[in-house]
Amino acid sequence: MSASLPTFPWDTLADASALARSHPDGIVDLSVGTPVDPVAPLIRDALAAASASPGYPATAGTPQLRDAAVAALGRRYRVSGLAPDAVLPVIGTKEFIAWLPTLLGLGPDDLVLADSLTQLGPRRPALIYLNSPSNPTGRVLGVEHLRKVVGWARDRGALVVSDECYLGLGWDAEPVSVLDAAVSGGDHAGLLAAHSLSKTSSLAGYRAGFVAGDDAVIAELLAVRKHAGMMMPTPVQAAMVAAVSDDAHEREQRDRYARRRDVLLRAVLAAGLTVDHSEAGLYLWATRGEPCRDTVSWFAQRGVLVAPGEFYGPRGRQHVRIALTATDERMAAAASRLAA
Repeated sequence: MSASLPTFPWDTLADASALARSHPDGIVDLSVGTPVDPVAPLIRDALAAASASPGYPATAGTPQLRDAAVAALGRRYRVSGLAPDAVLPVIGTKEFIAWLPTLLGLGPDDLVLADSLTQLGPRRPALIYLNSPSNPTGRVLGVEHLRKVVGWARDRGALVVSDECYLGLGWDAEPVSVLDAAVSGGDHAGLLAAHSLSKTSSLAGYRAGFVAGDDAVIAELLAVRKHAGMMMPTPVQAAMVAAVSDDAHEREQRDRYARRRDVLLRAVLAAGLTVDHSEAGLYLWATRGEPCRDTVSWFAQRGVLVAPGEFYGPRGRQHVRIALTATDERMAAAASRLAA
């Protein structure tokens, strides 16, 4: 099966990476978007305190985790009417999104859509993925747009799954969850929202996320995941409880990204690039009006590594994605190099 897979996109950046690393002051890596900031002590303490866990963890998650996730969605994102059994921990939301069609038993005749509604004729989609704020563009879908998608999907019996890992990182727009009553009408049937702690709490290394929404679909997924042994380790579940129960560290992390975004955005615009969308999330979606690989080389010559927009489809052929995930010192270095 692996022989039929395309080359892993990031492997194609080897030459640009080598060029950027040759800079006298070292590379500023703004390509992948991996968190670099310390994990909050309260989260690490919770992880350590739960480390003596010799037994198998609960696939459904501990009651404490499910309760804490419900409370956090209410506090942070105005999601109401959610029961604890409508929450399921996942081993990173990328795992969940990638495996969901398989877990649902979809086959080659089932249609899956991503971020768009198209004229399908008699065909009805089984699954619709949304991503707002978007990776890579940072675009935010408004309430009316989301409500239209939900209504359209319900008319056709499709499940809507919203990847909301950047929901708390709105800058020029206020993102809204698909589970918000303004979108869902107070009914979570046919809706799932995936939430990751990789960005909000710098827990990418913990593989900590959860999905919430339609309790019947959650129950179905739980049954399949039990058989597959898809269990989040008990110490990570304890760390998640601490993370979603504490808003102070989340606000502190958001403020870090806001400061870095201000520094980078000013530098990118001053260097003559155009930034499209990017009203939320952890990236700037920028263009010099040329093939994206040429722009990647332009940045690499200045010791900065960015991601070519073609990684994300043909509409990104003249864009690059520039991540905000670098230390303050490295972000200042990138801004200085662009100015030079």
